Amino acid sequence: MKTIKLFFAVMLLTAFGVTSSAQTTANSTTQQKTETFKVWGKCDMCKTRIEKTVKAEGVTSANWDTNTEMLTVTFDPAKTNVDALGKKLASVGHDTEKYKAPNDVYAKLPGCCHYDRAK
Repeated sequence: MKTIKLFFAVMLLTAFGVTSSAQTTANSTTQQKTETFKVWGKCDMCKTRIEKTVKAEGVTSANWDTNTEMLTVTFDPAKTNVDALGKKLASVGHDTEKYKAPNDVYAKLPGCCHYDRAK
């Protein structure tokens, strides 16, 4: 009899744990936001740097198009926002529409990454 009670207690706790886990996953998925904005760059090295920089800021997906210079990011707005991402990108040498990279940081980019800054 004790074995049956123990078995049902374990099953109940397991079912509760699975339900809680499913709710947490569902809530975090519904809070995702996707934004697209301009980030200046030139080459595949820029692409790698731009995408890596924003992913370090809590972004779940990032894609920078080398032809259009548009960055599409999906993120949790409770953890970051477009302004924070723009500031971070400027700090590694890439201008956005709102934030310009410091000249000394831009100058340290590899030569192939030097884009036209005359906006």
